[in-house]
Amino acid sequence: MPHSQIEPLALYQQVAERLRQRIFAHDLPPGSWVDEQALAEQYGISRTPLREALKVLAAEGLVTLKPRRGCYVTEISDRDLDEVFSVMALLEGQCAADCAQRATVADLAELERLHDLLENAVKDGDIEAYFEANQAFHRRVQDVAGNRWLQQVIQDLRKVIKLSRHHSLFSEGRLAQSLAEHRQILAAMLARDANAAEAGMRAHIASARQALARASAARTRVA
Repeated sequence: MPHSQIEPLALYQQVAERLRQRIFAHDLPPGSWVDEQALAEQYGISRTPLREALKVLAAEGLVTLKPRRGCYVTEISDRDLDEVFSVMALLEGQCAADCAQRATVADLAELERLHDLLENAVKDGDIEAYFEANQAFHRRVQDVAGNRWLQQVIQDLRKVIKLSRHHSLFSEGRLAQSLAEHRQILAAMLARDANAAEAGMRAHIASARQALARASAARTRVA
């Protein structure tokens, strides 16, 4: 059996996390039907915690429950991505503005440290390291902003973006462009310029969407 069984006392949240990671890895690809009986047998659980887990994933937008048809992994369209990134730009822009105003000296030092990781990743041409440092930088900005409601919505939207079959950092020239945008955001943070930080973050998110579209178009041409 390729996937180990879940312990009998495991909660439905653990089932949801396993399925979430399989969806992100496209082991359960967008548009695919979720075979509840097969999954329950695979994990060695009853269908009750599995169905509760699917409700969690449905609330996150990762699966779609269709009456009398079952559960399907959500397919995300170009329009969906346009709308999600537009909302992300607003929310993350607000976080950047709040961070610029609220950051302590220690917070700014941590942001500088994370930015150094971005610089090093670009020098090494290490996309995976850049991705991890980028995620950490954004999370730190959100943590310093201190609005847990904004952070929760941003996290949920980022999960939806992971449904895309492409990644913006694979677009030609995106790594260097993203780094330049991060430099501007960090400079605004260090200057405690909330307006510049917000504008920089919004532009950064918009650029990521454009790069994702280029990556998608390039892959379509190759296919």
